[in-house]
Amino acid sequence: MDVRKEYLKYFESKGHTIVPSAPLVPDDATLLFNNAGMVPFKSIFTGEVPAPKNPRATSCQVCVRAGGKHNDLENVGHTARHHTFFEMLGNFSFGDYFKEDAIAYAWEFITEVLRLPVDKLWVTVHESDDEAEMIWKKYIAADRIKRLGDKDNFWQMGDTGPCGPCSEIFYDQGAEHFNTEEDYLGGDGDRFLEIWNLVFMQYERSSDGTLTPLPKPSIDTGMGLERVVAIKEGALSNYGSSLFMPLIKKVEELIGKEYKYESGASYRVIADHIRTTSFLLAQGVNFSNEGRGYVLRRILRRAIRHGYLLGFREPFMYKIVDTLVELMKDPYDYLETKKESIKEAIELEEARFFKTIESGIELFNKELKNTDKIFSGEVAFKLYDTYGFPLDLTEDMLREKGLRLDTERFVELMEEQRNRAKAAWKGSGDEAVQGDFKALLEEFGENEFVGYELTTHKSKVLALLDENFKRVEALDISQKGWVLLDRTPFYAESGGQVGDTGELKCVAKVLDTKKFYGLNMSQIEVTSSIKVGKNVDAIVDITRSEIAKHHSATHLLHAVLYDVLGEHISQAGSLVEKDRLRFDFSHPKALQHDELAEIETKVNELILRAINQETKVMDIESAKKSGAKAQFGEKYGEKVRVVDFGGRSVEFCGGTHVKNTSEIGSFIITKESGVSAGVRRIEAVCGHAAYKHFCDQRILLKQVEMEVKNHDVLAGIKRLKSTIEELKTEIKEAQKAASTKIEAKEINGVSVIIEEYPAGDIKAKIDELKNQHDSVAAMLFQVKGEKVLIAAGVKGATAKAGDWIKRVAPILGGGGGGRPDFAQAGGKDVSKLPQAKEEAKKYLEEVL
Repeated sequence: MDVRKEYLKYFESKGHTIVPSAPLVPDDATLLFNNAGMVPFKSIFTGEVPAPKNPRATSCQVCVRAGGKHNDLENVGHTARHHTFFEMLGNFSFGDYFKEDAIAYAWEFITEVLRLPVDKLWVTVHESDDEAEMIWKKYIAADRIKRLGDKDNFWQMGDTGPCGPCSEIFYDQGAEHFNTEEDYLGGDGDRFLEIWNLVFMQYERSSDGTLTPLPKPSIDTGMGLERVVAIKEGALSNYGSSLFMPLIKKVEELIGKEYKYESGASYRVIADHIRTTSFLLAQGVNFSNEGRGYVLRRILRRAIRHGYLLGFREPFMYKIVDTLVELMKDPYDYLETKKESIKEAIELEEARFFKTIESGIELFNKELKNTDKIFSGEVAFKLYDTYGFPLDLTEDMLREKGLRLDTERFVELMEEQRNRAKAAWKGSGDEAVQGDFKALLEEFGENEFVGYELTTHKSKVLALLDENFKRVEALDISQKGWVLLDRTPFYAESGGQVGDTGELKCVAKVLDTKKFYGLNMSQIEVTSSIKVGKNVDAIVDITRSEIAKHHSATHLLHAVLYDVLGEHISQAGSLVEKDRLRFDFSHPKALQHDELAEIETKVNELILRAINQETKVMDIESAKKSGAKAQFGEKYGEKVRVVDFGGRSVEFCGGTHVKNTSEIGSFIITKESGVSAGVRRIEAVCGHAAYKHFCDQRILLKQVEMEVKNHDVLAGIKRLKSTIEELKTEIKEAQKAASTKIEAKEINGVSVIIEEYPAGDIKAKIDELKNQHDSVAAMLFQVKGEKVLIAAGVKGATAKAGDWIKRVAPILGGGGGGRPDFAQAGGKDVSKLPQAKEEAKKYLEEVL
């Protein structure tokens, strides 16, 4: 049975709209990940936005619990039911049906669709919820209903806000399998397995704790898919089901060792973590050292360490991805699309960690010998900082040994490091915005964007908000706030494209434009007073055309990257502004100069071909079938805009674009860099910014010409480099000469020097030697390539330098002469140098 399909089909038959799973990265600044089925509907439950037209919804939501308040990471692999990644089945009522129907639907689905035996089912209700208990008695014996307190059966979103009692459905897995002290209904054992939680949101909790009944109570339910599949298949552990066993079997195959449940925690960790890692990567989260990327890195490294325990010594996780894709590609087709980039990113990250894991474990084991009960916080920090061991990985290893960590010292060292790095901290950029948006949506609905066709429009001011997003009737001169126009030409920041600026003619400057819960609102600075109901001329800034050029260029770049680098290319983020574009994409290594040149050339070729842009509005399924590329994490409605440049680039896109590629002008890549493991970034300029870049480069070239004193800058640079090399050689030779020892011998009271002088000015050296001695005869030889330079000097002796050099030079195939006190010559035969030295000595022995 396909439990996922059956669940959604059942609730669709009960009038629920099937809502696709939202991305794992939530549209909620307070959460790291979507960690429950209700998270995508949170703003409806809290009343920030109105309920949808159909107040009934159902979904199968992918969730991650591996950080923050909800963190199951430590338990994964060691229990039968904990996961970092799981799928949550849910049905929701936004002020429509309540307890009666929620319980009836749950019972019907469990007993008639899943066909679970009634004698295995148990129910809990809140100790105060008489209503729920009375309803349950219609379906199940009273002795199978148990009342529990707030800890188990009361749900609340936060300290204040919507909350209410809940009712949980349990499946009895049998005393023959589970019989510990905790194996009772409501205990922590595995005998009574909670499979479904029905939350009855019927109160509003105020800051003083008062519970006020809601006028329209709601329903939020959650059923863990993995648990239900395991029960249906008769598996006592989620890991024994068809959702996990193919992954465990693949690990068995790779390591060549049989999996046994009792000793198989490492297999289970790997099976769980490959799911989390692959889904996060597929959805655009990348390995990094902060935020979500660091959680992802921790999860993968924990799996690698468990692989190391099994015997893996080289990357292996990426080899499990194909098995996972086969298991889950039907409901999540993007896994198939992103498969190659997922594998490349994982393999790269694995290779990095495998380089340090052995050294880290060696350090860990060394410290273990010095540990009694508490492991050194300093060593744990070194493992973290130098060897890349996440703290929870070290704690995991210590737990296996029954030891604790000196957490206090670790935290101290981390704090010191954070303080050192504070200057580099950028923050997450996320901001939780709260304001009077619900009232605006209920009164006006979503306003209309007319900016695809128009850059000016006569619009009416429907509402004004102050800087804190509270409704006001008017804004005065110099005040800032937000305006909601009935029809607006201003594009709201989305899909990497910045929000439009401009003006409300003679009324206000438009500083930015953003979307809040579907409302397109512009931030304004008032230049003349503005009131609700006023008609204004909305004018988009002229820079919109430059933004459009850069946006269209990113589409062409995406298509060219796919062609040049391969089908693994997947967009990982973008930024489109008036004077630059930035495009992040999955690729395992830095691009070579020739690759960048080819990419730039091909994008410019598409620009020069003057390809018309065509936009079609299509239903989402038709758009997917057309082959249009979609950006994961973007919210698409039932109808989507597909931007097509002559079939060369076809993408889902709600942004603004040029009508023809020739309008882009030119495309220049200014930088290529790495963002994180397996993700590269290209920065480029187009249109006016490209012209400015060209002008700046031309000025720079002129400056270089002046510096190198040559119109041919390459020739000038080559000459400079040659001069530098010559100077370097001379310096080396001078250093060598300075360290050369020149020893004098004595003949009849005269200091005699006959030596080779490897580098430097031999004439100056002769003068130096004459100054050092009262009576001296010195001859120095210096080899320069295939020639020999000779210099001779005499002071306070009967020998004559000119005669001396005339006697020696011919032996080297040269000649020369000079005065009695100084002479110089040159020779051509370096091989005769020993004979020349001997002759020089012989001459002096004769004349002295």
